Amino acid sequence: MEKPEVHRHRDVQGGAARAAVFGVSDGLVSNVALILGIAGASTDPAFVRVAGVSGLLAGAVSMAAGEYISLKAQAELVERELTIERASIAEDPELETAELTAIYVERGLDLEHAERVARDLMSDPEVALEVHAREELGVDPDNLGSPIQAAIYSFLAFVLGAFVPLVPWLGGGGTGAVWASAILGVAAAAVVGGLLARLTERSMIRTVMRQVLVAAGACSTTYLIGGLLGASVT
Repeated sequence: MEKPEVHRHRDVQGGAARAAVFGVSDGLVSNVALILGIAGASTDPAFVRVAGVSGLLAGAVSMAAGEYISLKAQAELVERELTIERASIAEDPELETAELTAIYVERGLDLEHAERVARDLMSDPEVALEVHAREELGVDPDNLGSPIQAAIYSFLAFVLGAFVPLVPWLGGGGTGAVWASAILGVAAAAVVGGLLARLTERSMIRTVMRQVLVAAGACSTTYLIGGLLGASVT
């Protein structure tokens, strides 16, 4: 008999991919907002460069640290629950079998079939642990994600996104640099939206517009506030 083809899915649970996507988006939006907010108050290129580089470094370090801590805490929480579940499977297998049976009955199997499936799965403790983790905790115990990898991805992605609106200020300044930062920020937001649309298979136009509107809104708001604050201190 020919082996049935297995439908493969992308890994959507791991922390690294999520960290990279959010890192680029957050780095772009937060730093373009910061740069234009500062530029609204003062177009001195040295001042804006210092603010932009500071925002890039502070944001990247903060995001990497936050990603590491959150993913590490999540992994530790899951490990604790798995330890409890492993002990329960060893000490009270009948109770765990009844829990699996109830889950499968709730999903539409008749009682006899559900009980047979549950007992077959419970015959191997490691398989039983994996099934209970998926069914009760909603996690894959073999795919909890690496906190260190997620932190590195998050740091590099944030730096990449935050660097884009800073480029015009590395060798220039004034109104031209303000417009260039805004245009680069919006264009990069459109690219990020396009990549997200491809990954999620959502509407390209809707996803791109969402990213662009967020970036444009951040740019205009912070630039306006920066202009008001700059005017008030002159």
